[in-house]
Amino acid sequence: MDDVLLVLGGLATGVGLAAASGLRVFLPAFLASLALRFELLPVSESVGWLGHDGAVLGLGVATMLELVAYYVPWLDNLLDSIATPAAVVAGVLVSAATFVGLPEHLQWTAAIVLGGGAAGTVQLGTVATRALSSATTGGLGNPLVATAENAGASFLTLLALVLPFLALALVVALLVLAFRRVRRWRRRRPADLEAVSAGRR
Repeated sequence: MDDVLLVLGGLATGVGLAAASGLRVFLPAFLASLALRFELLPVSESVGWLGHDGAVLGLGVATMLELVAYYVPWLDNLLDSIATPAAVVAGVLVSAATFVGLPEHLQWTAAIVLGGGAAGTVQLGTVATRALSSATTGGLGNPLVATAENAGASFLTLLALVLPFLALALVVALLVLAFRRVRRWRRRRPADLEAVSAGRR
């Protein structure tokens, strides 16, 4: 029974961290690496290096740069094009680190499907939100979006580390919201492009 709870808890933690990676690529990995460094979180042996001092330092620097960069006008939209694949990779990595008690091939398969899928879906939702903000406010509303994403990534990461099953429930709601946001954005995109073309004429 304890082994089952360990596996389920690891899965919930990993999916929560992966979803948070869709909001900010490096922040969840940094906080997870701190938890691993101080042995506050069970970790898979294959990703044990994530808790080493070098990884903590490198992820800490990357996190600070990422948080600041999203407040720079127009750079935030550019970062979104890079962050989408990076978020998927980060989601796979952080989820694999916490998927303990599974055979290695199942661990990485679950990390790719669950972790990568959660991170990618949430990241697409943030791209759609920022694109909508840029189109409607000329980018002036983007710092508010960035602040909400920073807060959301921090809260979801801490929740995944402390209350993983509650974090998993929140992730399900977040994925539904992201899916709806992306679908709405895709529907509006042709109309926005048409309006831009008409304006140029």
